[in-house]
Amino acid sequence: MDQFTLNLIVVGATFALYIGIAIWARAGSTAEFYAAGQGVHPVMNGMATGADWMSAASFISMAGIIAFGGYDTSAYLMGWTGGYVLLAMLLAPYLRKFGKFTVPEFIGDRFYSQGARTVAVICLIIASVTYVIGQMTGVGVAFARFLEVETSTGLYIGAAIVFAYAVLGGMKGITYTQVAQYIVLIIAYTIPAIFISLQLTGNPIPALGLFADAKSSGQPLLTTLEGLVTDLGFKSYLTQSDTTLNMFLFTVSLMIGTAGLPHVIVRFFTVPTVKDARSSAGWALVFIALLYLTAPAVAAMARLNLINTFYPNGVAEAPVSIADIDSKEELQWVRNWAKTGLLAFEDKNGDGAITYNGDKDANELTVNNDIMVLANPEIANLPGWVIALVAAGGLAAALSTAAGLLMAISSAVSHDLIKGQLNPGISEKGELLAARISMGVAIAVATYLGLNPPGFAAQTVALAFGLAASSIFPALMMGIFSKRINNAGAVAGMLAGLIVTIIYIFLHKGWFFVADTASFSDADPLLLSIKSTSFGAVGALVNFAVAYVVSSMTKEPPEEIQELVESIRIPRGSGSAQAH
Repeated sequence: MDQFTLNLIVVGATFALYIGIAIWARAGSTAEFYAAGQGVHPVMNGMATGADWMSAASFISMAGIIAFGGYDTSAYLMGWTGGYVLLAMLLAPYLRKFGKFTVPEFIGDRFYSQGARTVAVICLIIASVTYVIGQMTGVGVAFARFLEVETSTGLYIGAAIVFAYAVLGGMKGITYTQVAQYIVLIIAYTIPAIFISLQLTGNPIPALGLFADAKSSGQPLLTTLEGLVTDLGFKSYLTQSDTTLNMFLFTVSLMIGTAGLPHVIVRFFTVPTVKDARSSAGWALVFIALLYLTAPAVAAMARLNLINTFYPNGVAEAPVSIADIDSKEELQWVRNWAKTGLLAFEDKNGDGAITYNGDKDANELTVNNDIMVLANPEIANLPGWVIALVAAGGLAAALSTAAGLLMAISSAVSHDLIKGQLNPGISEKGELLAARISMGVAIAVATYLGLNPPGFAAQTVALAFGLAASSIFPALMMGIFSKRINNAGAVAGMLAGLIVTIIYIFLHKGWFFVADTASFSDADPLLLSIKSTSFGAVGALVNFAVAYVVSSMTKEPPEEIQELVESIRIPRGSGSAQAH
């Protein structure tokens, strides 16, 4: 059976499973659409949260960025995992105890202001749409190679699949679909990693293989890789080249951005009790760790295999020739990925060979970071079924998070904006229809923006984390842990944090992500050494500062609101979700 047919069978079977689950778990009420009826078991909710969390950025792009960025990009691992601990300990149980469907609803009630709720909706939509762009980018990359279609066509197919199961099933359908998607993506990520770790080091556990000796050199794998990249003129894999200030702010931005992401927070509204919210957070960390402990090994091994592919006799010898690429079976993967435009080679000096090194003028190979995980099994010459499985896993990761984000956007528009403010008397049937229409519109917008993303999938997602860090996270923290912050302070803080962060991002990435309109680059940032992906931490500080200053200059919150804050922090059970 040829690879294309095998890809179709495996990917098609997983898609049929997702849509079948959505039909089985079809939401029939707003409680099921927004919070899955609050009846999801903590272990299953932990698995669904893992799938919701491990997006295209985690599955497809993170290892690729680490493969080429080395030490500097380890902040992705530290920020994303550390942020989940913050979320589990500081926010999730308290928000679940509050008993509302959405983050904007909590902010609106806690700060006794429909204006605060509206601002929270705006912040949520901006952060979530930016995040979805990264997921749609990942969908396009996966489809472009494994279904042999254009990247744009892949985006359209992925959007149609998300529309089918997310719009139909709501949170109930999404939850049980994400359980299936987690199983698919974790198997798809770990099986190739085990094969490749055995090939390179003889150790079947990738995380341990990373620190084992490479068979080819008899030296530690990381030492072997470091020698190759430095000999070829690339920057060191094991030492820091970014500034400590930027790395610190980037890690903080990812951490607090994680804790402020609405599509993850809403997952803790789907369990029956506060105790279950804590339990499901613990299970989610276990499920997430399975992938995140493997990712650094996947990154290093993929980079090593890539170099060895183009320098099969060592970097001191001549690299592979164009004739080799055109004829050799083991280089079929190069020809396949070249068709997608995500890998390109050019014989600039006319010597018939493809030089791969760190000299921008002499380098003749260009590899998109986002292809490394998907191409890894092909580079390592693994069986066809493994390649097809990785395709299904990459799509599962991208689609699961896209669905969660679209659910957050949909509930913010239909529940917080339409029912909460514009039309409080809307029927449950009308609210469900509004939710599904708003989700459809969000899918269309995300697909359009995904055609021209502002960076690799993980970089685009990092921008979304910065937006969530600067706007939503401070409001939630102050809403739970400070009785003095009032509605004026919360609104001023959210707007200040969001505006300074989004302006800083647009100055570096182009206004509304149109690249030609950028005034600065991340290589030459506006403020000190702070890149656009790191500015969320600064925006959060602005948010906290403005909120406290404005609150201190204005009237204290009403007594009942201060009592509400006190009651949220006392773990005495949980009320059921309420619709307003």
